[in-house]
Amino acid sequence: MAVALGIVGFGIMGERLLRAALHHDPAVLRPVAVWDPSPSAAARLAEIAPALPMLGSAAEVVAASDVLYVASPPSSHIAHAEAAFAAGKAAFLEKPLAADLAEARRFVAAAEAQGARAAVNFPMASSPAVAQLSAWRRTMGAPRALSIHLAFATWPRGWQQGAAGWLAKRAEGGFTREVLSHFLFLTRRQLGPISVVSRDATFPPGDGSETAIRATLSAGGVPVEVTGGVGTTQADDHNEWRLESEGGQVRLRDWSFAEKLAVDIGWHAAPDALPNERMRPLVLKGQLDKVAALTRGQPQDLATLREALEVQEVVEAILGG
Repeated sequence: MAVALGIVGFGIMGERLLRAALHHDPAVLRPVAVWDPSPSAAARLAEIAPALPMLGSAAEVVAASDVLYVASPPSSHIAHAEAAFAAGKAAFLEKPLAADLAEARRFVAAAEAQGARAAVNFPMASSPAVAQLSAWRRTMGAPRALSIHLAFATWPRGWQQGAAGWLAKRAEGGFTREVLSHFLFLTRRQLGPISVVSRDATFPPGDGSETAIRATLSAGGVPVEVTGGVGTTQADDHNEWRLESEGGQVRLRDWSFAEKLAVDIGWHAAPDALPNERMRPLVLKGQLDKVAALTRGQPQDLATLREALEVQEVVEAILGG
């Protein structure tokens, strides 16, 4: 039987995953219910999927589903996931795990102890571009140094302004949690455990989220330099993850372009490289296939709760928490 997917939180990420689920193989996974307290969310759902119910509570979505996708603001992630576990259901969470790091640690320890079926939505676990980087790396020898650079015209990005109420605030938002975390997950998978050597973060007056960061990390013994800033590009979002190894350099640029440095021609992309808006449906399909496998108790390589916690610990250390 198809895995029944329930969604709690119908903002940008909830809508994005629902659209992917509506086009997924219905024999593998099908969306069954959504809950979000916002009237505008109900109106959007009615336009996108008129036959899909907006239920009256998160508890009703848990009861209707086999796996719960938690796409609400971070402060509510743990409560929704624990409700799913208590009902014997699986949970697929957005990051960060929680707004409070101590609560995240407690949650992960408890979930591991009970053998809960859970994973976190770091899409690079299903990225063809990341798979290409990994293939190149196998022939390039030992890694020597990594740099991660993030740049934004504004924060939140233009398409995120509807969630600015929390994304723009120091308590739960900011680009370090929202964006750098993805590249830290990639770094952890590629190089090994991460530790913070030095860090600095710049904040505006009041309760706004960071406007700039700089950090030196170590990942599996490899030095990592991180920089990021708002107002440093005219693009909505520009990023680069660049790895130097004994046999050359590779990078992931702007989320989806796997590129290799050649002496004669400079940086060149993989033959099947696609811009992020065209790559995203492929990535989400891979994520949903793995969510179905997770729910059935089958092997998959989604980000674990432990990996997400390790990423969150590095993020909060960079922010000075």
